[in-house]
Amino acid sequence: MQTFLSDGVSIAYLDTAARDGAGDPILLIHGFASNHRVNWVNTLWVKTLSEAGRRVIALDNRGHGESQKLYDPEAYGSDLMARDAARLLDHLGIDRADVMGYSMGARIAAYLALDDAPRVRSLLLGGLGLHLVEGRGLPSGIAEALEAEPGTPAPNPTAAAFRTFAEQTKSDLRALAACMRGSRQTLSRAEVAEIRAPTLVTVGTLDTVSGPGPALVALMPNAQSLELPNRDHSTAVGDRQHREGVLAFLDGRA
Repeated sequence: MQTFLSDGVSIAYLDTAARDGAGDPILLIHGFASNHRVNWVNTLWVKTLSEAGRRVIALDNRGHGESQKLYDPEAYGSDLMARDAARLLDHLGIDRADVMGYSMGARIAAYLALDDAPRVRSLLLGGLGLHLVEGRGLPSGIAEALEAEPGTPAPNPTAAAFRTFAEQTKSDLRALAACMRGSRQTLSRAEVAEIRAPTLVTVGTLDTVSGPGPALVALMPNAQSLELPNRDHSTAVGDRQHREGVLAFLDGRA
């Protein structure tokens, strides 16, 4: 992992060359409580994209993985994390890239596509559908579960699952609680309609967190939907059909 400073915040990232040494860059933005390795390396995304001729860049979002931990919720706005992504592209001298995010990472990617449209050649939103504009996807109580003393019962099964996942990834629980409180912004329908980059929205049919993918696609001027049968929020990210669908989309986009 390498690091750079994004407005004073240390951000860790992986930069993997395409197998043939050339290829278009793609930036990967992971989900909440995850990191570049769990979200993108362990699920074979980096290998798949590199072997398909892409230069793969994957960062650890602020508060996650090897990046700097911050404890103020106001440091975790989706727009701020989108600026981290844009500054990483600046740091690497990349003017334009395909951008792929999962869950919280998809929300960050959407903000990047809205705020810095010329940088985004295409947009791939995984694990996030209509909840980009309606609701915030995850139930309440997750931040409280992350901050609770070990053994304290979580307020709901989703909060319990995120506490377990965060412990498994050896995350800083206090930083994640701040991130949960600060990063759950939505975009308006009008803002989503302004995203004109070719977009693929991928959601599992059993995903109760993301909101329906086709409903989000209907609001966007240049988007298509990929539904993954019998996959939920945690199993859709590394699904083989997900990888195949993304490769086909990247090969076909302008």
